[in-house]
Amino acid sequence: MKRIVALLVLVLVFVAALALGSQNGQLVQFNYLVAQGEFSLAALLGLFFAVGFVVGWAVFALLLLRLKLQNRALNRSVRRQSRELDTLRSGTSGE
Repeated sequence: MKRIVALLVLVLVFVAALALGSQNGQLVQFNYLVAQGEFSLAALLGLFFAVGFVVGWAVFALLLLRLKLQNRALNRSVRRQSRELDTLRSGTSGE
């Protein structure tokens, strides 16, 4: 349910940005590393919004992957220690 609400909010923000951007046809000069160009302000804002969204998801995915790998390693360690503990318990209870 939280995902649906979050997705709905994201879509609403995107639609509002498109609506406001379509009303703004102003051209702006954009200087980047090797050249410069004249772009529509709405297109430039949309581009930076999309790039920021993709970069944010990429960072999130990398952090999530790192946590999942760490979780897997810790679960392996817990299973190994549980087996050792069971072995020690069964060895001492038989005496």
